[in-house]
Amino acid sequence: MGGFFVMVNTAYGHKLVITHKQCNNMVMTKLSTQSYKGSRDYYPEDKRIQNYIFSKWHTVAQRHGYMEYGAPLLEPIEVYTAKSGQELAGEQTYLFTDRGGREVAIRPEMTPTISRMVAARRQELSYPARLYSIANFMRYERPQRGREREFWQFNADLFGVQGVVADAEIITLAYDSVKIFGAQNDDFVIKINHRSLIDTIMRGYLGLTREYAQRMIKLLDRKNKIPADSFREQANDILADAGVSGHAKKLERILQARKIADLPSSVREHFSAHELQELFKQLHAAGVSNAQFDMTLMRGLDYYTGVVFEVMDNAPENNRSMFGGGRYDGLVGLFGVEPVATVGMAPGLSPMQLFLETHGLLPELPPTIDISVLVLAREALPGALTLARQLREEGVRVEVDITCRKLDKQLKAALKKKTPYIIFVGEDEIKQGQYTLKNTATEHEERVSVERIIATVRDRRHQQAATDELDELMMLD
Repeated sequence: MGGFFVMVNTAYGHKLVITHKQCNNMVMTKLSTQSYKGSRDYYPEDKRIQNYIFSKWHTVAQRHGYMEYGAPLLEPIEVYTAKSGQELAGEQTYLFTDRGGREVAIRPEMTPTISRMVAARRQELSYPARLYSIANFMRYERPQRGREREFWQFNADLFGVQGVVADAEIITLAYDSVKIFGAQNDDFVIKINHRSLIDTIMRGYLGLTREYAQRMIKLLDRKNKIPADSFREQANDILADAGVSGHAKKLERILQARKIADLPSSVREHFSAHELQELFKQLHAAGVSNAQFDMTLMRGLDYYTGVVFEVMDNAPENNRSMFGGGRYDGLVGLFGVEPVATVGMAPGLSPMQLFLETHGLLPELPPTIDISVLVLAREALPGALTLARQLREEGVRVEVDITCRKLDKQLKAALKKKTPYIIFVGEDEIKQGQYTLKNTATEHEERVSVERIIATVRDRRHQQAATDELDELMMLD
């Protein structure tokens, strides 16, 4: 028999005995460099894109008066089973039992969580309550282009306002959250419908019971994701099962409606149709000119109660829903308090990045380093580190090449990182307090003092900030 190893888990005090053979097998096992299926690694260049998109969303949310909040990654599973629907809560949620025997889920969305938070302080909040967050979530679904199992979303919700004035505000915020990147109106479209209008058509106009109405709604929610023949066949099957197969022409008329005026007169008189007409007037007044009525828009989650909308990319190569939202007045009330009128939206990071790449709107993003300090001789390294400290104390972001390798290799590494400025530091530079500053974009070099280095970096930042602010204002105009 061979010897063995004894390993101690210091966190829990458990002893694990591993034989030589097991140990050798472990050594031979090659670990994968791939991330968990459906998740992404964010290398520095990817993180710069993520931060760029997030910074724009922070800006647009705060310009509309929304305040940022944070929330736990885990929630009790009943928070989702109560209203999110079986597909999300039962099939896509990462669910497990914690060490205390509680069934918890990694959040698949933020809406139930923020509703819980509002319910907890319902009497303390100042209404209207405008709240937003940018957070990550997980859903166990099939990974595909623009859709991952771990994903990031910008969540914005308006609490405490009845009527379409609140719906118009959220849709305007959705519009601005795309426009702030420089998108044009014909790059995307905002499709709008109303859940109450859907219900009255399903049950009043088509004569479906609740069961068959739900089946038809689920089918309509998938209409643009399945072949037309398959949709027609499944719709006819539902009507036949419900005993109203003669209403197929009625359904066809509904699906052909391109505006409220195209709906049957009995449907146009419903309050939800009037709300939609008023909503379009308010959106037009707010400068949102690319919104349109879409009778096939369902929004699959069960908690929506009123206006629903989706923002669609118009590009043929990326013609898809980017994100959506709507009104969900009843969700706060599930937590044992009086219901609060609520409307919200949730743009996703990956769909937005695809949109920006498709339309050529993603700028080249430089690294966050301001200056790379290259050391000309090993003896100059202490002085280079002192210089770096001086610059950092003035807010300059500095990296020092501490390898003391040949200058050409240091220079090549700095240029590969696309650092805006390079400083060359040798013993003479340290003694004289004058350093060669190289602008990597123009290749201009000059001999300058520490004070001049700081001023140069600050001037560049101010110019960039002014340019960015002007660009944002022009994009939202």
